[in-house]
Amino acid sequence: MDKDKMKIKIIKNGPYCVFGFVPLTEKIITPVDKHYEYRGGRKLPQKDTYSLCRCGKTKTPPFCDGYHERIDFDGEETASKLQYDTRADLLSGRKIDLMDDHRCAFLRFCHTEKGKTWDLIERSDKLEERKLAIKSAEECLAGRLTAVSKEGLKLEKDFKPAVEILQDPEKNVSSAIIVKGKIEIEGADGEKYEPRNTLALCRCGESDNKPFCDCSHVHTGFKE
Repeated sequence: MDKDKMKIKIIKNGPYCVFGFVPLTEKIITPVDKHYEYRGGRKLPQKDTYSLCRCGKTKTPPFCDGYHERIDFDGEETASKLQYDTRADLLSGRKIDLMDDHRCAFLRFCHTEKGKTWDLIERSDKLEERKLAIKSAEECLAGRLTAVSKEGLKLEKDFKPAVEILQDPEKNVSSAIIVKGKIEIEGADGEKYEPRNTLALCRCGESDNKPFCDCSHVHTGFKE
């Protein structure tokens, strides 16, 4: 993989065009006891360049088949391009803090056997709760949550570049497109979004915060 060649270009009222042989996989959000895991799904073709559906109406999911032109899809991007550190709230905990920018994709990995991530940082003077708070923030692949040390160091692992198509059978819906590894994303207007360790893009076509997922796939019952 050559990360310098990796890029996602958002086409006006059209798909996400992915360049640079970015690995493409499917992941299944799977409930296990009182927590969740990402498990492997179907194998998807690997290509140097591919286009992912953004309108939610393709007949060849997750790939674009041009259907957005038939339905006159409105893909206007309304999300802020401000950097995460500017947008996120900083919530204070016992031993670690938590950054939260409120961009939720309803992945639910903030729900653990010992409580939600926000509750865990309040008990982060206990080693087990602190480790679980860091882990659950890392597994929030929407990039909403980031555990932070009291010295201001972000406590997160670096993801390798990848695109993941999420399925959520527990809710009987198809979930977001996850982009990992700080891949460059260029908007339809040519302006770039901040590269993030991980983030969630909308693929149901209904988000009010395009291009990012805002849980609309759950509310509308979106399914490929």
